[in-house]
Amino acid sequence: MTANVTDVRVGQQTDYDRFVLQFDGAVPAYTAARQASPTFKMSPSNQPITLSGTYGVLVTVQTAAEANTYSGPTDISHGEFRVIKEARLTQDFEGSVSWALGLDHAACMRTFTLTGPSRLIVDFSVS
Repeated sequence: MTANVTDVRVGQQTDYDRFVLQFDGAVPAYTAARQASPTFKMSPSNQPITLSGTYGVLVTVQTAAEANTYSGPTDISHGEFRVIKEARLTQDFEGSVSWALGLDHAACMRTFTLTGPSRLIVDFSVS
């Protein structure tokens, strides 16, 4: 089964900032890994990049599609948000898609999925 990323967005609510990956099929297997800095590796080049912020999270999905069809922005900056400062596509290679998130601080994180349309949600508490 394959699922392509069809939309990526970042939003701000009263109590949290939200990162959303939307898919054209069921949400694939995913991970959201915290890290102590906003420095990530671009794939497949292994070139280091540093995003805005002081902390990081790497969101990876196993789409099973060789190349994704997502054609929207691949670097989203939101300096006015309280937690998410930047989101950047760091990998779309051999069935794996990764988005790096630069955060203002090490916020509480929760991940979950929704349907209609299929979405992976990553929320970061502002308190």
